[in-house]
Amino acid sequence: MGFVFSSLFGRYIGARGAGLLTTTLLALSTLLSSIVFYEVGLCGSSCAIHLSPWFYCEILDISWGFLFDSLTAVMLVVVNSVSVLVHLYSIAYISEDQHLTRFIAYLSLFTFFMLVLVTSNNFIQIFFGWEGIGVSSYLLISFWLGRLQANKASIKAFLFNRVGDAFLALGIISVFALCKTSNFAVLFALSESLSCKQFLFLGNNYHAVSVVCVLLLFGAVGKSAQLGLHVWLPDAIEGPTPVSALIHAATLVTAGVFIIARCSPLFEQAPSVLLLISGFGTLTAFFAATSSIVQNDLKRVIAYSTCSQLGIIVFGLGLSQYSVSMFHLANHAIFKALLFLGAGSLIHSLSDEQDTRKIGGLAYQMQWSYAAIVVGTLALIGFPFLTGSYSKETLLEVGCSQYFLSAGVFCWLGSTSTLLTSYYSFRLLILSFLRRVTAFKEPVRKVHDSPLLITVPLLVLSLGSLLVGYFAREVFIGLGTPFWGNALYTQPLNGGILLESENMLGSAKSVPIACSALGLCIALFLHRTKKGKHLSYTLKTSPQGRKAYTFFNKRWLFDKVLNDQVGEKTLSLGYFTSFRTLDKGFIEYFGPTGAVLVIDHLATQVSKLQSGLIHHYALVMICGLALFVGIFSFWDVLSTFIECRIYAVLAMSILFYKVST
Repeated sequence: MGFVFSSLFGRYIGARGAGLLTTTLLALSTLLSSIVFYEVGLCGSSCAIHLSPWFYCEILDISWGFLFDSLTAVMLVVVNSVSVLVHLYSIAYISEDQHLTRFIAYLSLFTFFMLVLVTSNNFIQIFFGWEGIGVSSYLLISFWLGRLQANKASIKAFLFNRVGDAFLALGIISVFALCKTSNFAVLFALSESLSCKQFLFLGNNYHAVSVVCVLLLFGAVGKSAQLGLHVWLPDAIEGPTPVSALIHAATLVTAGVFIIARCSPLFEQAPSVLLLISGFGTLTAFFAATSSIVQNDLKRVIAYSTCSQLGIIVFGLGLSQYSVSMFHLANHAIFKALLFLGAGSLIHSLSDEQDTRKIGGLAYQMQWSYAAIVVGTLALIGFPFLTGSYSKETLLEVGCSQYFLSAGVFCWLGSTSTLLTSYYSFRLLILSFLRRVTAFKEPVRKVHDSPLLITVPLLVLSLGSLLVGYFAREVFIGLGTPFWGNALYTQPLNGGILLESENMLGSAKSVPIACSALGLCIALFLHRTKKGKHLSYTLKTSPQGRKAYTFFNKRWLFDKVLNDQVGEKTLSLGYFTSFRTLDKGFIEYFGPTGAVLVIDHLATQVSKLQSGLIHHYALVMICGLALFVGIFSFWDVLSTFIECRIYAVLAMSILFYKVST
């Protein structure tokens, strides 16, 4: 309703009216989501609604339906609460933009498609929401149409998401081929029996559930920006900051995690795919953390932080700890929205300056924004008793509780990522607020703290970053909690890992906190002491240090490799081979155009036979009649060798050619 009224009647109600309308409707949705959370999550009253038929085709029976279980209830609260705060924030943040109404409408459309996705009870409806959030993200990232980088970033995000969408579509087709249904209730009930089925592909048999899970995984890799398809996420910051907060916190990047958690009964039947998921997660976390330590763009650092945290969440999914991963996903949405909105407040006051080398010393001028970013940073690094610590440390602990070699490697990569996360988070804090001012005089002279509509969302999210983890821990991941019910399924052999992590030695439990403390010490030493600054400069200017700095600053050269080896060669193949050789060459020459040229040439030659003599015309008529009778008599024989539709195509080609000429 918010999208429809804002887009159709925005010119009549104005930008403020559209903002007030959409925010009010989203606040109502948040209230309803809280009721769903209480009824479904806390009271255990799951609900499935069959709304209406969609389309029927033989055995394909697709209906509009909604599934409200604990997983849906959590996602509803997260998506709606963050979205309503982003809407409220946007009214003040881009109040001077003449297209505010369009921006508000796009935000509401984005939230709508995300709600469709998380409430679906079948794969086809999920795919509808999945594609919708992709289109909405494209529209929002390219909202400032006059900025070249924004348009490039939106196209990049759309294309890389399309790669993941193709894998998801193949996964849905494979699921239907196996079970002849896309409904989750039927599909998950058959998950045990699917474990013995095989797929025949290119003469080889493959484990059917593993194939399906791999396809679903690569679909999630595209949306949740895991290693390989991650390159769109850091560039998505080119859109307005509220868009970044919504994408990185509650909507687009959470879709991939959600679909893996939703399909947990399938993934539990494919243990090799779970190991692959853990590998993707830890490598993504480590890659993003190393790339972020030398970034200079304020929002890009936070964007890589999102990529790193998503890697840790996916790592937990690969360990079958779906409840812990979803708990960290909910916590991450709170403090990541806080960090992005706090950064937006800082950028807004500095006349859109977001290079950390050109700002600094703003702790006293922007006290509310400084306090919000400090709280978000402490929650991000897992500071004790803040929201992030209750879920992030638990994920690392369950990784250390595994008894196979790869889990140990993954755990140490995750701990290293925690150290680097602490370092770049405090580095960002020091460069933005605690060092001397390095900005130009004119922007600093006009610096002021944010207005009320920006401060209120920061205050609410700060309280959430302080309190939500403490109050929700026992409900979400407490031992023996019935909260998740049948929404998440774990094999009995994997269910005891959380219990073992609770009984770990204190020395093992202190590793994440020790890594965070070490990262803080390194940041303070390198950026707050003269000796550390000198050491940092020496390292960066040395030959090896310069190469390492360039390698990490250029994000492991992923963009260059993709541009040179994939993008350029694909475009060359499309132009020189597909377009020039096939379309404009072979197909045109031997296709209808060539046939028309041949016929035209024959017609020219035949026209020369016109002599004006009646007996010549009579001879031609008799020959034509004989040919017609012969074809008609032997039509059954001829039709077995030549497809009759070819005659129709040639006849139409001749007709159109004659009409056009």
